Amino acid sequence: MLGIYTLVFRHVMRVRWQDLDEGNLSFALRIYAGLAVFNFFAECVNRAPNLVRDQPHLVKKVVFPLEVMAWVNVASAMVGLLVSMALLLLLGFWDKGGLSMSAVALPLVWLPLIPLCLGLGWLLSGIGTYVQDVGQLLGMVLSALMFLSPIFFPVEALPEAVRGWMFLNPLALVMTQTREVVLLGVWPNWYALGLELGLCTLVALFGAAFFRLARKGFADVV
Repeated sequence: MLGIYTLVFRHVMRVRWQDLDEGNLSFALRIYAGLAVFNFFAECVNRAPNLVRDQPHLVKKVVFPLEVMAWVNVASAMVGLLVSMALLLLLGFWDKGGLSMSAVALPLVWLPLIPLCLGLGWLLSGIGTYVQDVGQLLGMVLSALMFLSPIFFPVEALPEAVRGWMFLNPLALVMTQTREVVLLGVWPNWYALGLELGLCTLVALFGAAFFRLARKGFADVV
């Protein structure tokens, strides 16, 4: 799929990052940096609505902290994310002949994804327990989000008037900073990253509060 994306977006649609005429591997790595972030997010969100419904015995028969299931969901998806990190760093080293010291900041760039996915996991699992069709709606939302995120194009390709709106997408900053720290040797924007981490933490707190309220009726609907 990465080869197909590179063929379509580099050779057919002529997408360029910062007016650089790079090789196929460099272009593919830019796409892969965005896909690694999106795939982790999509895996967490896709599973979330059924976290409680798929474990009825934990709801009805066992005194179990159901909040843990969101952590398990994120930890499971994180295995794939760590593999993606290893491949991205390895191929980046091969393509560039080395990596900048800024690459050590990659875990910090990805850190906001954890509270974001936890919060959405609690929120969506709480809703999905009562409304079974949430999963089908999420499939369409994630498909749209994939093409509304800067995976296959740089943010700079957007008209300047709407460029700032892209960063309302919580994945946009993480994708952009991932490319910068690994492929461009640029240290992250700590202020923007800290702000995003704070906002994602608020999402986690809201999701946890909603889940605690919603779980009171889980045994009646599961």
